[in-house]
Amino acid sequence: MIIGSGFAGLSAASFMAKAGWDVTVLEKHTSAGGRARQLKEAGFTFDMGPSWYWMPDVFERFFNCFGRKVSDFYALERLDPSYRVYWTDEQMDIPADYNSLRNLFEKTCPGSAAQLDKFMEEAAFKYDVGINRLVHKPGQSLTEFADWDFVKGIFKLDVFTSIRKHIRRHFKDPKLQQLLEFPVLFLGALPQDTPALYSLMNYADIKLGTWYPQGGMHRIVEGMVAVAKDLGVKLIFNQDVQSVKISGKKISAVEATSIGAQGATNNIYEADVVIGGADYHFIETELLPVKFRSYSANYWDKRVLAPSSLLFYVGIDKKIPGLQHHSLFFDVDFEKHGAEIYTDPAWPVNPLFYVSATSVTDQSVAPIGCENLFFLVPVAAGLTGDTEELRERYFLQIVDRFEKRIGQSIRDNIVYKRSYAISDFKKDYNSFKGNAYGLANTLLQTAVLKPSIRSKKLTNLFYTGQLTVPGPGVPPSLVSGEVVAKEVNRYFG
Repeated sequence: MIIGSGFAGLSAASFMAKAGWDVTVLEKHTSAGGRARQLKEAGFTFDMGPSWYWMPDVFERFFNCFGRKVSDFYALERLDPSYRVYWTDEQMDIPADYNSLRNLFEKTCPGSAAQLDKFMEEAAFKYDVGINRLVHKPGQSLTEFADWDFVKGIFKLDVFTSIRKHIRRHFKDPKLQQLLEFPVLFLGALPQDTPALYSLMNYADIKLGTWYPQGGMHRIVEGMVAVAKDLGVKLIFNQDVQSVKISGKKISAVEATSIGAQGATNNIYEADVVIGGADYHFIETELLPVKFRSYSANYWDKRVLAPSSLLFYVGIDKKIPGLQHHSLFFDVDFEKHGAEIYTDPAWPVNPLFYVSATSVTDQSVAPIGCENLFFLVPVAAGLTGDTEELRERYFLQIVDRFEKRIGQSIRDNIVYKRSYAISDFKKDYNSFKGNAYGLANTLLQTAVLKPSIRSKKLTNLFYTGQLTVPGPGVPPSLVSGEVVAKEVNRYFG
């Protein structure tokens, strides 16, 4: 039994079915994908959550595990430029071609091209070790990391140096520093608190590239659902899990409520093993009696969470010439907004933000002559005061800056708009403090220091997803499902 059909839940379902298990997935919503659900309104199609396709090798490997390939389910297009950055005084397009990027670095700060070569050589080593080895560790014991090759390479991985220090050793220009620090924002921590190991994200960005699956990120979900169903996995939607039955030190059944035309129906599903692909904290604190919880309330309160997000799904009835698929608005104080997320959590005064315009690349996601815009403002998890009035104030603020940077107005052309923020993450996903990405990848929340993939109190309860190993992000979620399936089979296979 798997609770939740996000990327990690679907991955776990397929690997468990491949191993011969009879697998049922219970999903709260009416469609699969979790945070990667799809929104279709007024002729526009929006990816509700993840919008960056990095690490294409991880997706290819997942489908290869089941005798399939990415191209069986969707077509990929590499974006060039990968994305655009708006600074206070200029805009910078980040080319997909590495030599062109070297030239951009050199033009920005003489000597930086050679430093980029050195930086990327180190990042390539970290990517190889991190993605091909470390993320596949279940994080159950330090002995997992006790092989000689890993010990010899530990200092090359820079796990005890922050990525901020690592970047500043190579680059002196503030724009280049911020450009290389930005990918770790996906990991949900300040650069000064993130191990330099995660320069592997720069390798993913610069060398492996930024891609787009035609039809949107939900096409990945559709492909994963198809694989799961081919393996015999049963997906049951509209199942809001309310409790579990416990016999001895095992969960014997999962209880869920479904809402139909005749009202609410209570359903009981017997289970030999339960994998929690829903929010870890929710399962622990809402589904389990206190004596069966692995972690205390104090433990959870001390976790460093990745940010939440204030999102806007916006359809406009005109095209915007020159707009890029991905745009980062770094035209305000980078440090101040970071402090408002992590150091002294508060609604930001003047936030950084990001815009995805999938209609630039994909005509199918918007009516002819229209644009599909996705605005994201990172905000601290756990904030209160998430009101419609506050959301509208931020929307007007970022649209002002967006219009100024692109050189034209859009507000009179808005034909569809929906906001989404902390209270929605809580309601829809039972998200701990309304976070959007999971736990921050700080040194003290890495590997064995993350919430355990296996319950400490119930022998047949396991976890997968962004609050356990290996961590936040779509590729790590695919790996998380594989890792938990291996652990289940190690104990029960």
